[in-house]
Amino acid sequence: MSRPQPTERALLNGPDGIIEVLIDTPEKARGIAIVAHPHPLFGGANTNKIAHTLARTFRDLGYAAVRPNFRGVGESEGEHDHGMAETEDLLAVLAWAQSRWGALPIGIGGFSFGAYVQTRVIARLEGSVTPPRHIVLVGLASGEVSGARSYTTEPVPAHSLVIHGEQDETVALANVLDWARPQTLPVVVVPGADHFFHGKLNIIRELMLRSWQAL
Repeated sequence: MSRPQPTERALLNGPDGIIEVLIDTPEKARGIAIVAHPHPLFGGANTNKIAHTLARTFRDLGYAAVRPNFRGVGESEGEHDHGMAETEDLLAVLAWAQSRWGALPIGIGGFSFGAYVQTRVIARLEGSVTPPRHIVLVGLASGEVSGARSYTTEPVPAHSLVIHGEQDETVALANVLDWARPQTLPVVVVPGADHFFHGKLNIIRELMLRSWQAL
């Protein structure tokens, strides 16, 4: 693992105004990762501990990890759009990152609502010249979830790492299995874990390192 640099904060120009981001970089970037946080109307922000874990693990794997705040959070401008405009925002952040670090391999990470938005981003990138190489989705929002919300979640590539808590009280494990089944996509179930992986963040990190460290 390369030596990390101090976390940066930056304000980028997005489709509908400023996007606030946190940036974690290794000494030498060999990839770019975009990490998305949970639902902004329920306290989600780029400082969320799972988003933080995803970003720092990507960084330790040699990726420059960018964590945007969704619109309406922190200094990010614009209004919540249920994942539609948020998709465009993440694609804009990726384009900015590519202008800074070049055409490097792409990593995609997301938690809860952020994971749902990332499935939309992945669908857009799959037909491009640079589809995502590494994908990790934690507590993926799919189907009917708590708070009277419902998500029609896009399929993802077979190499995606999908992690879900056995005792997730926000997104039932059955929802994610129903989404994964038609894709014959494996889901890593963490026994005893709730939606926020209290006391189990190290498992997310270890799963990422185990999956990708040798690549």
